[in-house]
Amino acid sequence: MQTEKLLDRFVRALAAVDPVAVWAHGSLAGGDYQQGRSDLDLIAVLPASVSPGVLWRIALLHARLRREPLAPKLHCSYLTPQTADDPDRPHLTWAHQELFRRPVTPVTRRELHAFGRVLHGRVPEALLAPVSDRELRDFVLREQREYWRPRVGRASLWRQDVWVDLGLLTFARATVTARDGRLISKREALALLPGLGAPVEVVEDIRGRRYGNPAPPTEEWTARRAALTRDYLGPAIDALTASGC
Repeated sequence: MQTEKLLDRFVRALAAVDPVAVWAHGSLAGGDYQQGRSDLDLIAVLPASVSPGVLWRIALLHARLRREPLAPKLHCSYLTPQTADDPDRPHLTWAHQELFRRPVTPVTRRELHAFGRVLHGRVPEALLAPVSDRELRDFVLREQREYWRPRVGRASLWRQDVWVDLGLLTFARATVTARDGRLISKREALALLPGLGAPVEVVEDIRGRRYGNPAPPTEEWTARRAALTRDYLGPAIDALTASGC
């Protein structure tokens, strides 16, 4: 399987920076992974802060993986035991074929505790503090309110498949997390969306692209899908964040 070959090669390449642990989260660890469609979401814990030499080695190993078929889907954040417990601290991250810094969110941390897959070294419980239900709920509601809600007003975004898919699926997942304190997969979120009032034809469009091989959408459907998604998602986010579940 291409996924396992890439993971094995990546972990072996990481030996150059002597990681304390390497973990998978997201669909790769929790189920519903779709090879070639899903991201490979990884966390590596390094023994010490990232020196210029270590940074160079990390950039080099990712560059050497570029020719692998699934390499564009591989994302990895680099923590250290000293900095791992700060959910607001930006960590060195490789994603979308570049290096930058971003936090490791409470959702990712809860995933690692709940079903993280150990690819190398120590288990998440040994290095990461647990995430409380309150912390998790506050984060997902804040993300809906501060990240997703403003973007509903940017019409051009919603003509893109990725925004329709992530916008609706993330909303359904946030609803369950805020209400029940648990995480659900994208497949489960998709099944819940009609019951949350999402437009059924858009839900079926997402299902077809995620699990089937549909023809490219027409310009007419792309515009209609964007309008349906925005008309639903704006009020839905407002209701969710106002209720606080």
